[in-house]
Amino acid sequence: MDSVLVIGGGRFIGRHTVTEFRDAGYDVTMLTRGRRQNPFTNAEVAHIEGDRRERDTLETARERVDPDVVVDCVAYFPEDVRVATDVFADVGAYVYISSGAAYGAERTPKREGETPLAGCTTEQATTDSAETYGPRKAEGDREVFAAAEDGVQAMSVRPTVVYGPYDYTERFAYWVDRVAEYDRVVVPSDGLSLWQMAYVEDVASALRLVAERGTAGEAYNVGDEHAPTLREWVDLLARVHETDVETIGVGERELRAAGLAPDDFPIYRDSPHLLSTAKLRGLGWSSTPHETALAVTVAEHLENDRTGREFGPDRDTEAALIDRLTE
Repeated sequence: MDSVLVIGGGRFIGRHTVTEFRDAGYDVTMLTRGRRQNPFTNAEVAHIEGDRRERDTLETARERVDPDVVVDCVAYFPEDVRVATDVFADVGAYVYISSGAAYGAERTPKREGETPLAGCTTEQATTDSAETYGPRKAEGDREVFAAAEDGVQAMSVRPTVVYGPYDYTERFAYWVDRVAEYDRVVVPSDGLSLWQMAYVEDVASALRLVAERGTAGEAYNVGDEHAPTLREWVDLLARVHETDVETIGVGERELRAAGLAPDDFPIYRDSPHLLSTAKLRGLGWSSTPHETALAVTVAEHLENDRTGREFGPDRDTEAALIDRLTE
């Protein structure tokens, strides 16, 4: 049985990655700081506690697990990738979770090896902020490419915004909650915002396929093969909830009059963000139908009271805007 070390693994993408590899017959060990409840308390998943940013921790994990595959879910700084690809230089596959935010040019779609990556200054590489996230992920990609040139079986997977069960960011939960609770919902810019999403289980399967079939030094985009607009997402959620929802498309001027801006709404983007997934599909990957993915996502969000209300406009402001526009 092949062994896999998942660095990170207790929260969202890592949690589904552990399940994906376990269900595929791997001997799975997860490395976390132990600050959150471990969702895998049975003997099927081993656990090592430690700080992945400390080289000694990674070396200990290497000695204890001797992994065939390493999936790095929590490499947030280029130095993390540099150290990990050195410590795990002899594994059969090292897979780094990068991001669609690593791209530095607005192209539709964004393609691996064609669309330029974001630059990253020395200061950005060590600064933990939302503004530096994309540059840091891009520099992590470049660390992967450099390691591959030195003979490491290192690869990168670039998801776009990820949704699904156990999504602690609750960005998508905002829309799940709105559709569940109200029959009229405001969508900014007439609901035409296009920000491709990626179902978390599909990200996990992509990580396994890249580990098994990917090419060292390559990056692979992952995102839903169909990318609905924001208005279409609301319609899809309404079908899952088996309810009728009227979407009220509102332009920037009307939003401004209510003290709002389009980017006050989660999953809004003023320019399309779409990743080509042709390269990943070439490995045999495909995405889950939205009806299936959303049914599972909605059920978990409702069961665990994920509402995302703090990440979007409060309902009173939204309701007042709807009343003004429809009176």
